[in-house]
Amino acid sequence: MNRHDHRYGLGMGLTRRQMLHSGVLNSAGFMLASRLYAASASGGVLQENAKAKAVIQVWLAGGPSHTDTFDPKPGLGSEYTGPLSDVCETNVPGIQIGQSLPELSKIADKYSLIRSMTHGQNGHETASYLTQTGRMPGRIVHPAAGAVVNAMTDQKTDGGSSSLIPPYVVLTRPQGRFSEAGFLGIKYKPFATGGDPNAQRFAVEGIVAPDLNENRQLQRRELLSQLNSLPDRIQHSTTLASAAESRDQAYDMILGDTGKVFDLNQESDEVRQRYGRTRFGQSCLAARRLVENGSKFVTINDGGWDTHKDHFGVMRRKLPDLDRGLSALINDLDQRGMLDSTIVWCIGEFGRTPKVAMESPWNGGRHHFGAVFSTLVAGGGFVGGQVLGQSDAKGETVADRPVYPTDLIGTMYELLGIDPEATLPHPLGYPVRITPGQDEGLDSGGRLDELV
Repeated sequence: MNRHDHRYGLGMGLTRRQMLHSGVLNSAGFMLASRLYAASASGGVLQENAKAKAVIQVWLAGGPSHTDTFDPKPGLGSEYTGPLSDVCETNVPGIQIGQSLPELSKIADKYSLIRSMTHGQNGHETASYLTQTGRMPGRIVHPAAGAVVNAMTDQKTDGGSSSLIPPYVVLTRPQGRFSEAGFLGIKYKPFATGGDPNAQRFAVEGIVAPDLNENRQLQRRELLSQLNSLPDRIQHSTTLASAAESRDQAYDMILGDTGKVFDLNQESDEVRQRYGRTRFGQSCLAARRLVENGSKFVTINDGGWDTHKDHFGVMRRKLPDLDRGLSALINDLDQRGMLDSTIVWCIGEFGRTPKVAMESPWNGGRHHFGAVFSTLVAGGGFVGGQVLGQSDAKGETVADRPVYPTDLIGTMYELLGIDPEATLPHPLGYPVRITPGQDEGLDSGGRLDELV
């Protein structure tokens, strides 16, 4: 057997090329079917006593400015605020947020802000890894929170689920700064959709072909069935039978009801406009639809927040988009009775320097800043209308109640019914706790009991 075939799990002396020729797999179908074959045991439900059933993570890749969003510092002058010198008073007395977030200001009672997040790392890769896993990079590559939720859900259901909805999804681009699944491996990697949910047709990679309508896809499936020369061999091979079953599941996902979860045209124009007709806004809508249909962890990977130059020009575009999409998501979940069971977690890998870099070549930029930054949490057991921790008067250091990534992630696991002290299934049998213990030497401020 060709050594590359081992990567795809295509054993029993049958190569990928032979499978393609015999009609088991084709282009997009091969990609999806191989994923389904590798992860056929994923999915399921969390413990019945868990407050939260799912997480929607809004990942602001590059690092958003905390002082322009959730921890404004008005009155410091333009060297700190730039043109964003005003604030929005929220519907919760005493809580202010940045002036460019008016829709979020109307629903502050539905979310809480953590203004004392810290890890002290200013490099994208290290900060991203820390914020997503709760650990520093080291000998073991740890899984991100989404992969942990996927794996622990799988264990609680003995690896069985009849749903074809991917349990762990990234909209739309892979995150890229770290290995989401870490040592858990391909079985628990997220399904990255690709495509643009704001396009006329959301061409999800491996599910919706951008240049084929549903009738053409049906015709191709019928043709492949006619060309399929494997039935006799399949009945003697459990490996091939599993691959064939994955192929059928892939087509069910493409052409059946499952695939329609990605069809945003099934939503009314009013709903789509409410979220904003942008990639980010429609990703928020897609995330709601995925959770509504059984996904357990959905990451909206929104890039463009690494604003060393032209920071305020970028903020004029990014902040209204964030404000509209995120507020619509929280409101929609609440109105559908889903917010109580769905955690919304909005965060980047760090904040940005409170003092504006006016000198050349930055000309009004903000740089990486891991000393203190902010995050928003809502739903799934988190109370609303609260602020936890605070930064100093200039937003440069933690002034009260430091919160480290492991504190927040561990709290979310508890809300999801996952024991943070349990061990993960390491392929070499190493005893790896879900969250780090004191022996790992990481700082911790403790679980966020104030917010649950």
